[in-house]
Amino acid sequence: MDFDQLETFIEVTRLSSFSRAAEKRFRTQPAISSQIRSLEEEVGAKLLDRSGGKVSLTASGKLFLRFSEDTIDARKAAMTAIAETERVPRGEIVVGANEGTCLHILPEVFANFKKQYPDVSVNIKRADYSKVLESVIDNSVDFGVVSLPVTDNRLTAVPIHRDELVLIAPPKHPLSKLKAATAEDIAQYPLVLPKVGHTRDAIEELFHQRKLKPRYAMELDSSELLKRFVAADIGIGFIASSNVLEDVQAKVLCAVPLAEAHIRRDLALVFRKDKALSRAALAFIDIAVKSKVAEHTATGQR
Repeated sequence: MDFDQLETFIEVTRLSSFSRAAEKRFRTQPAISSQIRSLEEEVGAKLLDRSGGKVSLTASGKLFLRFSEDTIDARKAAMTAIAETERVPRGEIVVGANEGTCLHILPEVFANFKKQYPDVSVNIKRADYSKVLESVIDNSVDFGVVSLPVTDNRLTAVPIHRDELVLIAPPKHPLSKLKAATAEDIAQYPLVLPKVGHTRDAIEELFHQRKLKPRYAMELDSSELLKRFVAADIGIGFIASSNVLEDVQAKVLCAVPLAEAHIRRDLALVFRKDKALSRAALAFIDIAVKSKVAEHTATGQR
């Protein structure tokens, strides 16, 4: 029995699937099955019930799962404690965030972090809001970066970035000439919107408050695709101002402030309240917060 086998067992039970666990752990399905079979032979009990096309825990499996999770947690705690004695951040940081945050917010934070702590490996898992929070809770990532508010009382949220939604339109669009656009101006044209999320909720609330019925031309699950379709004049859209700076500079898109409302999009670093943070993790929080302070000083925001 080894740590790798235990981690595989935990992953299979978490996903209720051998094939999905194999994909997650970058193994073949037969390799995953072999590890589980070896565990069952060693403990002398059937741990998983594979009947009926589903994977579920047996009574013995439920007991063994608690043992496995405690063992993996103890291993992490031991490695963290040993690393702490060296007083030099090292190891690995895994961060979950959505597409726009990965492309436009995190690179600068990661660059600053790696300059100061080159021995720490940094990995990114790209996912939407709900999947990021789920990954934080199940400990498959150390941190998530998501829009506030975060209401789950199991999580701590540390604000790291302040942003505002702007209207985006092609340079030749009538609204691109405005200094600021009202909801009434915007409602006259087809909209390209994100399918779900805080941005979508804020936009719908904006129109609802003014009793307007916008025309939805397209719903997308990618902020980069949204920008491309707006540039192609499929419709106009909304996006965080930091996500469109390069496109505006390249004169591919125009960004127009909203006249009657300031829709904030504040990002926070989130992690489990009960998580024992390593020196590397604490250093990452410090760098992320300092990046926010530097950004606000440079832009004159408070």
